[in-house]
Amino acid sequence: MLFWILVAVLTAVVGAVLLYPLLRGAKVADDGRAGEAAVYRDQLRELDRDLAGGLISPEEAGYARAEIGRRLLAVSNARPSATEKPVGGHYFSQAFIIILLPVICLCLYLAVGNPGLPSQPLQARLDHPGNDLAISIVKVEQHLAQHPDDGKGWEVLAPIYLKTNRIGDAELAYRNVIRLLGPNAERLGNLGEILIMKADGVVTAEARSSLQQSLALEPNNPRALFYLALALEQDGKTAEAKTAFEALAQQSPPDAPWMVAVNDHIAKNGGAAAMAAAGSANTNAPGNPTSEQVAAADTMNAGDRQQMIRGMVASLDAKLREDPKNFEGWMRLIRSYAVLNDKDRAAAALKRGLQAFPADGDEGKQLLSLAKELGLPTEVTQQ
Repeated sequence: MLFWILVAVLTAVVGAVLLYPLLRGAKVADDGRAGEAAVYRDQLRELDRDLAGGLISPEEAGYARAEIGRRLLAVSNARPSATEKPVGGHYFSQAFIIILLPVICLCLYLAVGNPGLPSQPLQARLDHPGNDLAISIVKVEQHLAQHPDDGKGWEVLAPIYLKTNRIGDAELAYRNVIRLLGPNAERLGNLGEILIMKADGVVTAEARSSLQQSLALEPNNPRALFYLALALEQDGKTAEAKTAFEALAQQSPPDAPWMVAVNDHIAKNGGAAAMAAAGSANTNAPGNPTSEQVAAADTMNAGDRQQMIRGMVASLDAKLREDPKNFEGWMRLIRSYAVLNDKDRAAAALKRGLQAFPADGDEGKQLLSLAKELGLPTEVTQQ
């Protein structure tokens, strides 16, 4: 009952606010006519004073009094004409605000609202958070405030913090997990990765130490191997970084999700795997290098290798002009031009790829995501 009383009061307040300008308009018009009549009466009194003082003749006073009286009479008898909407009349607007607007709002609320839904205080929502991630976080945080040594609780909360981009809180959570539950390869790797994210992609000394500890517990951990190779690259140790990335590529499955990034870094450090940017796990796909071509590239000098790579990319480009519905081909072509530092051709390839796979589709969104990852302009026009 209290709910409906509040609804009625709020409806009345809103109606009054909407009606006020309409009612005020009529009052302003009436006040204007009354003020005009008062002016004419003052003029009649002033005319009598001028006549008494001999400033005007009786004949002139008579003419002036007749004119002022005519105007005063016109103002006093003023009424809206039949074709003119009366000032302050707004009958339809007033009826709409008073009757129709509340009825329409009530019908809409009864159709889409839930007036019978009971109130749910914070504690009830904490007890049954459902799919509300924010409530789930608050619930776990309240638990950890009372039980700060619950390592499992910190382990649940840490990836949630990471998912919601609370990097500092995620770092603290993972440190607590390692302190309370002990280190393992995954926990140390998670901490190292967060430290890298916190440093905007730089593999700091602390992150490297955490990753090396993770690698000691799990020697073939691809995440630790990747970031440690990246650390060598960032230190300017190009040859060592190339060797580390190539070792990771050799031990990884061909369709591993990290292979694209690994191939990019091999190419960046002068390795023959720059050709792999134009290929994929499917060796039968158009434009992919054969094993013989990759082996031959290792024996070439830098200039010949670069020329060979550009020829393969051009071949892939030509094949995609004939078969534009090859989505994987467009992904490889865009990445290949980016690896070759040919941003103009990469952007042109993106534009052509979006003609075959529009940006509002799943494939088009993947193309745009790749372009953002490679630093390409995504404001392209589809024709």
